[in-house]
Amino acid sequence: MSIETVLRSIALLTVVAGAALAAPPPDAAARFADLVDREWQWRLREFPTFATAVGVNDYNDRLDDASLAAAARRDGETAAFLAELEAIDRAALAAADRLDYDIFRRQLEERRDSFRFGDHLLTLNADSGFHTGFSLLHMGTPFSTPQDYENYLSRLAAFPAWLDAHVERMREGLRRGMTIPKATLAGIETSIRPLVDAAPEAHPVYAPFTRFPATFAAVTRERLSARGREVVATAIVPGYARFLDFVTGEYVPGCRETLAATDLPGGEAYYRFQIRSYTTLDMEPRAIHELGLREVAAIRAEMEKIVAATGFAGSFDEFLRFLRTDARFYATTPEQLLKEAAWIAKRMDAKLPSLFGRLPRQPYGVMAVPAQLAPKYTSGRYSGSPKDSTEPGWYWVNTFALDKRPLYNLEALTLHEAVPGHHLQGALAEEAESVRPFRRYDYISAFGEGWGLYSEYLGNEAGFYTDSYSKFGYLGYQAWRACRLVIDTGIHAFGWSRERAIDYLAANTSLPLHEATTEIDRYISWPGQALSYYLGYLEIRELRRRAEATLGERFDVRGFHDAVLEQGALPLPMLREHIEAWIAERERGGS
Repeated sequence: MSIETVLRSIALLTVVAGAALAAPPPDAAARFADLVDREWQWRLREFPTFATAVGVNDYNDRLDDASLAAAARRDGETAAFLAELEAIDRAALAAADRLDYDIFRRQLEERRDSFRFGDHLLTLNADSGFHTGFSLLHMGTPFSTPQDYENYLSRLAAFPAWLDAHVERMREGLRRGMTIPKATLAGIETSIRPLVDAAPEAHPVYAPFTRFPATFAAVTRERLSARGREVVATAIVPGYARFLDFVTGEYVPGCRETLAATDLPGGEAYYRFQIRSYTTLDMEPRAIHELGLREVAAIRAEMEKIVAATGFAGSFDEFLRFLRTDARFYATTPEQLLKEAAWIAKRMDAKLPSLFGRLPRQPYGVMAVPAQLAPKYTSGRYSGSPKDSTEPGWYWVNTFALDKRPLYNLEALTLHEAVPGHHLQGALAEEAESVRPFRRYDYISAFGEGWGLYSEYLGNEAGFYTDSYSKFGYLGYQAWRACRLVIDTGIHAFGWSRERAIDYLAANTSLPLHEATTEIDRYISWPGQALSYYLGYLEIRELRRRAEATLGERFDVRGFHDAVLEQGALPLPMLREHIEAWIAERERGGS
């Protein structure tokens, strides 16, 4: 019996024994409410940085235990929570609690499956990892009192041991053959080197010590900033230097040469788990692949019409080359790109009241992707903040390699990442006080990314994509996500090479070649996630079509959008049930 098995057994017996000593609440609803509350408090204790991210600041002075032993212990404790859940009579619960029961069960089962397959050993992907996440930790952390800074200093001091625990996981991944493909890690040092070479006062993690509340006394500022410099110099920089040596000298050389998730231990079952996890659907890879081929062909026909409408005399490939090389389509300074993104976002802000009955309180800002991430990072991403934070949500725009960031894609990118996409959806979810926290802060990829892609579609109704090039960019983004259905399954189930995937994506979308390459590396290192966008989008579009067809003139787009978002993130089958109930209620004359 392995040490991990022993640890899991001990943990499970401990939790079960503890549960047996407590008298259970008297009825199913009370037992369920008690269970989800205890498990939520367990989550916050076990994952302190997650607690900070959701606005619970009780554990801001610590990092999670990232050791293999802790992972095994958590698996045992999750098993105990699941056993307790299964002892509750679901049929005795009210409808709202039954929905929560099903989602809670899904979370616990996925957590156990993730551990069983060894997901915790995959600490990096092609563009980022735990090491970059730590460098950004301060962005979601409160800094209002001296104690806030002391808490942060405690986290910085804990970094070396926390990093070593992640290295322990990565070494175990090497031992078990559970690594991401070596091909996707080319250049990974570019995300680590800036964290090694930066002087303490210029280091990303030192940023909070460059700005203090005006109420802080000078002596307090000096004490905290001096301690910050010391910890960065003695703990952070040496830790990252040690990690860089490990990654370049041991980890990357030992990573697998194959690409497919199905080549990992238990690979076919693991890939099907990834599909279920990210899409919330139990679909065969072949069915997804063939759906993608059909969708790419249909979008390609629309793109061909746009090319013809421009009067361009060459072939489709020549038109793509023109878009990728003509200077008119590219910003010349980072400021120009950021200003253009901000202008698009502000124009969309003005359209929101016509599309939504409820809007979030939290604002958002536009900023450049942090420099240490930018070279291998995607063109844009959303980074949320706790709803009661002094920080807004942030729409990140990549200003690295400006000649690879076309303006004709920027409208679709902005609507996806900012509003009405990730910021609006995420901020509304955080503000949904009637939804239990375990659901309010659960990011379901098919829902969130499906909504992001649907938000790009809404640009057509909101007055965007008015010239041929931005319209082509919008369709190119649609094709990009449809291509993912083909490429993800092609790589992970049907033996596609990296080169074939890059060529397919470049030939069928308006993405620059640099981005096509970084995107393929992302799909290789993150199996299944890329499927969530288009499958989620298709579901939301189909639900809207049903609502429009059934309700006719009574259809209200604002009401439909509010209904989609009011429950927070839902698995697609549960979203379907929710919207079908909403349609039926409107048919009966309800409001």
